[in-house]
Amino acid sequence: MTTVIIDYDAGNLRSVQRACAEVGLEAVISADAAAVARAERVIFPGVGAAGSAMRSLKVRGLDRALESIYRAGTPLLGICLGLQISFDHSEENDTTTLGLLPGRVVRFRLDDPALKIPHMGWNEVRVVRAHPVLAGIRPGDEFYFVHAYYPVPADSRLVLAETEYEGTFACALGHRNYVATQFHPEKSGRVGLDLLARFAAWDGSWEHATC
Repeated sequence: MTTVIIDYDAGNLRSVQRACAEVGLEAVISADAAAVARAERVIFPGVGAAGSAMRSLKVRGLDRALESIYRAGTPLLGICLGLQISFDHSEENDTTTLGLLPGRVVRFRLDDPALKIPHMGWNEVRVVRAHPVLAGIRPGDEFYFVHAYYPVPADSRLVLAETEYEGTFACALGHRNYVATQFHPEKSGRVGLDLLARFAAWDGSWEHATC
């Protein structure tokens, strides 16, 4: 089965590929829109800025390839920037983004001077809606975060998990064949590898995808 990690000049691709190999998921890195559209499983990672990411996706035709595989029901995993630019709009660079999911992405605005932006390091992830890819996450499990912006979905039924950083924000979202995390599973040790293993076994269906 062909798994493609999308290359759009947004970093951390090799670490995602190595983490996939750790759980027996052979994945290739590709910037070719046709290869993405043909894939049987797709990972959409990323670090960096929304504006430059969207420009790179459009130049390579990867924006259309992502929409195609999403509509086709191909299992799709978004990570960090991949999650953020899946929404309609990001405050970062005032960017119109892919619109795969309804909602927007906003910058942290914190009152507590002890908290820094970006939100960086380990934090607990609390599952609020059952999903096959998150099934093994237990209370107290922590994942690794690095981000200054966070998603605000237009439909609360998209929210699969939440994290606290002064307030509560959505850190994992899902709709149909798409599941996405604000945290980095590839940097989160065993709990992150377990999540990738569950994605590798997931067929893209989700019985609670009612929105």
